Parts: sequence; C-alpha cells; structure tokens
Amino acid sequence: QVQLLESGGGSVQAGGSLRLSCAASLHPFSSHYIAWFRQGPGAEREIVAAISGNGDTTYYADSVRGRFTISRDNVLNTAALQMNSLKPEDTDVYYCAARRSSRLSITQQLHDYWGQGTQVTVSS
Repeated sequence: QVQLLESGGGSVQAGGSLRLSCAASLHPFSSHYIAWFRQGPGAEREIVAAISGNGDTTYYADSVRGRFTISRDNVLNTAALQMNSLKPEDTDVYYCAARRSSRLSITQQLHDYWGQGTQVTVSS
C-alpha cells in the first residue's frame, strides 16, 4: 500500500522558516514526480512546488519562488520543502503528492497519491 507521510508543520512568526518532509513508500520512488500542494478553508488546492524524478527539474508557484525550495532524496525515498521568509498568507494545510510520470503537472487531479496533510500557520 502506497503511503506518503508528511511531517514538519507547525506555527511560526512571519519571516520565520519551516521545513516540511515527506516519507514515501513508492517503488521506484525515482519514477515519480513529487509535488507540494496547499489548501485553505473553502479554497482550491493549489500547487506550491514540484520536482522531477531525478531532481533535475523543479517548478515553483510565483507566490513562493525565491522563498521555498523543494528537494528529494531518492535513496531515502523522501522529499522536503524548505520554507523561508514565511508570510501570513502562507498559512494553509500542506500536502505531499506523487505523480507516476516523468511529466510535470500542476493539476491536483493528475496526481496519483496523497499524504494526509500538515498544518502550517504563520502569524503576523
């Protein structure tokens, strides 16, 4: 059974940093695009960042580019999202997702596996 397990969420003041981690039981892990999405109450789930199977290609939403960094470790089957210079508008539930493809998709419907989500709260 495929599992994605997020950790690292929490509360931080504006300007602070958090690091989210995603542990995946996907095989082979390197054949999957990994993405982070976020969703607020009553809002659509939106992509934050994505990384290709070999880590060579990354994608960032305009709202986080330059502040967030996505990475992965294909030996440990983990991915991470380093979030710096956090803003109150970054407050959301963050989800790790996997897409069984070598092509990027920013659409949540095209991702095959999801974690349970982790809350990130940024106070002003």
